[in-house]
Amino acid sequence: MSRVKRILFYAAVVGVVLALVLPIITFFINAFAFRWFYPQFVPNEWSLQAWERIGLIPREGQRTLEGWWRLLSSGSDVINALGTSLALGGLVTVLSVIIGLPAARALGLYRFRFKRLVEFMILAPTIVPVIAFVLGLNINFIRWGFSGTLLGVAVVHLVPVMPYVVLTLSGVFANYNPEFEEQARTLGAGPLRTFWYITLPSIFPGLVVAALFAFLVSWSQYLLTFLIGAGRVITIPMLLFAQASGGNNAVTAAMSLIFIAPAVLTLLLSARYLSGEASAVGGFGRI
Repeated sequence: MSRVKRILFYAAVVGVVLALVLPIITFFINAFAFRWFYPQFVPNEWSLQAWERIGLIPREGQRTLEGWWRLLSSGSDVINALGTSLALGGLVTVLSVIIGLPAARALGLYRFRFKRLVEFMILAPTIVPVIAFVLGLNINFIRWGFSGTLLGVAVVHLVPVMPYVVLTLSGVFANYNPEFEEQARTLGAGPLRTFWYITLPSIFPGLVVAALFAFLVSWSQYLLTFLIGAGRVITIPMLLFAQASGGNNAVTAAMSLIFIAPAVLTLLLSARYLSGEASAVGGFGRI
């Protein structure tokens, strides 16, 4: 029976891997395909036209050092949107961690009245449809001058991001022993040194996971950016949705690869912290 379970387990793993990898392979093929018609199994011709059209590589005959420099200095729509998306994701990640860290500590370490209600309120943005609250926020953001600004979009991205950050970190603090901090304070460490040498190393794996969630949720936002950005904050998801209706499969596939790449890279860089091992018992530095 155990052998059957192992076979089923590995079959499930292979199925999940294929489900994740096959779409990416399809994007790769489409992004470099040229004149790929049914019922051809693979394209007969390959081309970089899709990447030329989105402005990521110079056109044929201009792929010199000067051509690359001219392309990068002029800044295509995709390059500008990529920079905006990365800046926005980084800003949202930093803000969410700064705001979510004390809230998660309180939820993870302390018991108080109406704690379940507070947790439900934190989860509410994941339950309520986005359109239900973003329209009201948009009216206020226009009044306050936040509409159409990177800061305004970052603030509204915090709404769907904060539940993931707070609940992830509260689970970390639920396994955290604050007595280590008390011992450090007894030995003469101040609040900053205690946080740097005791608290931060202990919660660092969980902090990385929370930051990963924050970046990925912000990176994939379309509707919030579309409404609050007011057409002035253009990100990769906005260009991708616009291009998807254009009917050019190669360009859409190239844009999709650009959209997926930072998320995959972030997952690879933080994979060591996603193992689920104890995250509140990390090594401590010297006090």
